[in-house]
Amino acid sequence: MSSTHTSLPAAKKRKVSGSDDVTSPIRQLETQLTSALSTNSSLNQLADLLDIVWSTQDAALLGKAIYAMYRVFVTIITNGLLFGREDVGQDTKLVRSWLSEKLHAYVDFVAALMSDEDLTLRTSALEILLSLQKHLSTSLTRQSIARNPQPQFHVLHFRKIVHSLLLCPPSPRTPALSKNQGVEAQSPVTMLDPDVKKLYADKWMSVYDDIRWFFLREATTLLGNVSREQQTTAASNMLSMLETINTFPTTSFELNTWWVDELGVNPPTGNRSKLEFNQIVEESEKGADEEDDWRKYFDDPPADTDEIKCRSRTARLHTLTLHQSLHSLASHRAVFTRAWLTLLPLLSLNASEPSRTLVLRVLNMLHRRVLPHLTKAILVMDWVGSCVDYGGAVGLLALNALFVLMKEYNLDYPLFYNRLYGFLDRDVLHLKHRARFFRLTELFLSSTHLPAVLVASFVKRLARLSLDASPSAIVMIIPFIYNLLRKHPALMCMIHRVEDDMNADSFDARESNPTLTNALNSSLWELHAQKDHYHAVVSTLACIFEEAFTRPTYAMEDFLDHTYNTLYDAEAKRRIRKDPVVEDEIGRFTGQIEDLWT
Repeated sequence: MSSTHTSLPAAKKRKVSGSDDVTSPIRQLETQLTSALSTNSSLNQLADLLDIVWSTQDAALLGKAIYAMYRVFVTIITNGLLFGREDVGQDTKLVRSWLSEKLHAYVDFVAALMSDEDLTLRTSALEILLSLQKHLSTSLTRQSIARNPQPQFHVLHFRKIVHSLLLCPPSPRTPALSKNQGVEAQSPVTMLDPDVKKLYADKWMSVYDDIRWFFLREATTLLGNVSREQQTTAASNMLSMLETINTFPTTSFELNTWWVDELGVNPPTGNRSKLEFNQIVEESEKGADEEDDWRKYFDDPPADTDEIKCRSRTARLHTLTLHQSLHSLASHRAVFTRAWLTLLPLLSLNASEPSRTLVLRVLNMLHRRVLPHLTKAILVMDWVGSCVDYGGAVGLLALNALFVLMKEYNLDYPLFYNRLYGFLDRDVLHLKHRARFFRLTELFLSSTHLPAVLVASFVKRLARLSLDASPSAIVMIIPFIYNLLRKHPALMCMIHRVEDDMNADSFDARESNPTLTNALNSSLWELHAQKDHYHAVVSTLACIFEEAFTRPTYAMEDFLDHTYNTLYDAEAKRRIRKDPVVEDEIGRFTGQIEDLWT
């Protein structure tokens, strides 16, 4: 059901320096303007109230001023003084133009307050802007119903909100504060304030379908038009906003919550209902996708040409009106896809550490919260493939995204296991993301349909790396290899083969293609050598390969998080079944030996 928010919550009361005389001009001007609107008198006091807003530096007083200004503009908007018929006198047009100019100036000022250092001003600014969005859209719908019966959304006002959320213009109070305090000018704010982001996400972005749809559309347009200097700021803030989208509609029935109430009315579809309208759009989109699939030519006989043309006309999203687009699930997926396809290239313009951090954040959420809602998931294939070149945790998560695309979206990526094999080096056993790597590698090698020569290369490479690995890494490698041998019985020959000359190992460690390393004709002598490891846990685990493979596979989660600290704690807390030799016994034994020599 639609939620209705017609007014802002009352501003919090705060102590203001001085007496009530400081706020009396604001109350007086607001009263005069309210009276003038009721009697259709002059509104010149509006400029005086705006002057107070622009010149006030005290946060508490400025909060009262912007709320007073907000209430005046709501009255102006509700009375229909901003929009109306075009066949009016010149004086009316001049008044309307003057009021619009003052409103735009006020909105620009309030939008910049979202970067202010005062928390209450930041959140109040966002509340005011979104409330004005509702009133402006409702008034625009009522005034334009004669020439355009469809509900309206004040796009120009909302575009300013998106601009402030992504580019974070400096607060109008900042220069004056820096000058009065005698310090250098503060650096401009480039990141969206967390409190503003959370408020916008929790109250609007994740709740109202129209707000989310328009934000995705306007933010995408802004990203494509900003200067190169602003791209990093806009892209980073855009990503932080997209991360807040925890829910996305998956059926047409979920498109049912609207910030602008008029948009919740079912779009005109002749005699069809809203359900039928959405089914037409979605089925038509499906038909269009099938028409583009070249494999369909070999499976089914060609459909009737006239029928294809008819369905194609109803399928194209650009033929839908704005109102119909908001009620179309295909349209929501389209703006979501366009937003991500515009954002992703901007996140990987360079290989700097901040850029790697942004890419890492995307890859962490890509397979769960992005790919299922794209119109075609393989559209991000090129970007994900380029992220593999980053190496480390970024490259590993990119491989995970590629694996999801291959498994669930039929992506053809022949070099996947070549790239994964390239990650197996000494560094991977010493990274803090080592556990994540082995979790994903276990998933990638889980299929029993993989060629034995391919899996053998991974087993042999891991065994070779164990020779100079830390005990905590070896404790992880041995169960990992054991599970692979259990899952791929064709590799059992590697532990039964005995090589008299270790220099004759047929494994080619320099080969980058895992299918050409000749690992299957080699042996796992490296694991046999671990029986003599100085750490008892490692030597005990290595003996498992000399026993019958009757035990079930190891639960890798029991081994992935081992470190030096965990191994030491395990030894320190281990129960001692046999008492060790104490010092006095050692001394007595030494004395007996000395007596024998003398």
